Amino acid sequence: MTEPKQKWTETIETQHSLFDLKLKEVWQYKDLVYMFVKRDFVSSFKQTILGPIWFFINPILTTIVYLVVFGKIANLPTDGAPPLLFYLAGVTLWNYFSSCLLGTSSTFVGNAGIFGKVYFPRLVTPLSIVISNLMRFGVQFLLFIIGWLYYFSKGEVHPNIWVLATPFLILLMAVFALGVGMIFSSLTTKYKDLNMLLGFGVSLYMYATPVIYPTSALPVFFKKLSFYNPLTGVFECFKYAWLGVGDFSPLMLVISSAIILLLLMIGVVIFNKIEKSFMDTV
Repeated sequence: MTEPKQKWTETIETQHSLFDLKLKEVWQYKDLVYMFVKRDFVSSFKQTILGPIWFFINPILTTIVYLVVFGKIANLPTDGAPPLLFYLAGVTLWNYFSSCLLGTSSTFVGNAGIFGKVYFPRLVTPLSIVISNLMRFGVQFLLFIIGWLYYFSKGEVHPNIWVLATPFLILLMAVFALGVGMIFSSLTTKYKDLNMLLGFGVSLYMYATPVIYPTSALPVFFKKLSFYNPLTGVFECFKYAWLGVGDFSPLMLVISSAIILLLLMIGVVIFNKIEKSFMDTV
């Protein structure tokens, strides 16, 4: 009598398309994503006195420093928007992007111990970082909304229909950070120097992005060049939507979206290729 053929509930294969995001598998491991998000949130404030209050302290202090240094001393223009709110908008967006990028860039190196013991879709880890930082962004965005309501009641800001694009702008930042983060996380398994280069590069990249200045303040050549910065369209659209200032045009978002999608595809290919053998080099 022949034994019935076994049916496996899950099959792990090494052969798959380099463009495959394995979203079906990620959905099956959604509980693991939740656990990682919870872990990141709890570990961030474990053994701290103020706990989640740091979510507010960080953008407030940073905004005040920018207001003094760039607003009062350097005298950078804000296109007529209240300087405090202008810098707070930039800081809120930048904190989310930089946190996501730096977090996802250490996916392989930071989780090598877990990856070497148990299988789960590796994309779960960078996705959980993007989601956990989204919670931090939500708190800081609430702070921005409080400030915005104050200036709106005084008639100093003029929002428009583009505020409805805010979720899309957040998605673009998340996808951009995810794509570039996957590229760096894959390369740092072999070239550890890239970790230090990325931290330095992110700091410099902030000054190439309209965080503390509007694109209208740039010379013509640099203004045209800034269009090819994927974050220029995001920041200019956000400030134009909520504050009613800036030289925003829909073309900026089109260019940003195209570049971000290209970088995501490159990141997915490199990530899927490296994950098969990263334990040999990490």
